Amino acid sequence: MTTAPLPPAAAASVAPAPAAAASVVAAAAAAPRVSASVLERIEITHLLLREHHPFFEALFLMAPLELTDSLPTAATDGERLYFNPAFVERLSYGALAGLVVHELLHCALLHVPRRGERDRLLWNIAADIHVNGVIRGLRHLELPEGGVEEPKLAHLPVEEIYEKLLTSTNTKRALGLVDLLDVPATDDGSLRDAIDRLGTFWGDAVERARAVALSARAGTMPAGIDRLIDEVHSPGLDWQSMLWRFMVRTPDDFVGFDRRFYWQGLYIDSLDGESVDVDVCVDTSGSVDDGQLRMFLAEVRGILNAYPTVRCRLYYCDAACTGPFDVHADRALPVATGGGGTNFAPFFSATAVPHGERSTGPRVAIYLTDGYGFFPKVAPDRPVLWVVTPGGQAAKEFPFGEVVRMGVRR
Repeated sequence: MTTAPLPPAAAASVAPAPAAAASVVAAAAAAPRVSASVLERIEITHLLLREHHPFFEALFLMAPLELTDSLPTAATDGERLYFNPAFVERLSYGALAGLVVHELLHCALLHVPRRGERDRLLWNIAADIHVNGVIRGLRHLELPEGGVEEPKLAHLPVEEIYEKLLTSTNTKRALGLVDLLDVPATDDGSLRDAIDRLGTFWGDAVERARAVALSARAGTMPAGIDRLIDEVHSPGLDWQSMLWRFMVRTPDDFVGFDRRFYWQGLYIDSLDGESVDVDVCVDTSGSVDDGQLRMFLAEVRGILNAYPTVRCRLYYCDAACTGPFDVHADRALPVATGGGGTNFAPFFSATAVPHGERSTGPRVAIYLTDGYGFFPKVAPDRPVLWVVTPGGQAAKEFPFGEVVRMGVRR
């Protein structure tokens, strides 16, 4: 699903954020070279989405649409959707609906402004892998032939897919055309203002579309779409902040995180008088590289330096567990060893409170891993934070605990 950059004068028709499917067709009808069958197909696509996916139908109504014969297929600049009329005529209704949703997801997930300085073609491949994976999970939608798909990567955030592709030795993976165009500049040429405007427009659009979907007959959003939208438009704490939340007990921790100081970028209020025992485990099966380990342990030591009453023990684990090693802010850490298979159970067994004894205070566990391995059959009786390396398991695959990704830069 890709195209070359669009010349400014190439548009054959424009429908600026119409309020109903009929207005899309009416606006397009004024354009020369666009047949009645193309307009009918657009109208039928609206009806199909309204019946099965009201969220996307509502988004489609709010998206400015241009039909142009200067593009071979379809594209978006993050603001408008561009479709080639001849290509539209050749598609089945299911494939056309899939194409529309493909471009809408690029817009709603802000794939155009999120590219930043990354390689344009490789970013487009990553974004298409992600979007096409979502569409494969939606009923009544098809994908036009030729779309790039990597089911094993599709569940990852686009940034992680990009990093995977960047280091891949598979040189045959290709995408013929690029459907993510450049961000349209503002009148004064400010790229930052243009990006902010896109974020505001689509943030508002997805909230209105969400309201439409929840009031529709089905009363629900498509599986997983809510989470994807929230990750982009309402991002939660980053992994470092989540680490501080788990290692430092504030008056509101364990009953709800204190969010009063978000606006200042502060996440910790004051340390409670009772210390926290923190057991930290690093997966040494080969899933955590040296850079990730150094970054993680540097953050742990920074927390200990700020809050010396926190007691921290470090373990290394692949299929077997070694440790504990006492961790102090001013002492060197032991060298990680391992390289075998991954089993998470030995760590939780080694740190469990013996039967019949009671814990002397709050205890938490933090595990740095990619998430691929064997989990304990019974969840531990304490909070667990999984810090997942880029390319690791999706959050839904973890049977217990909270999951935060060691994010790739956006």
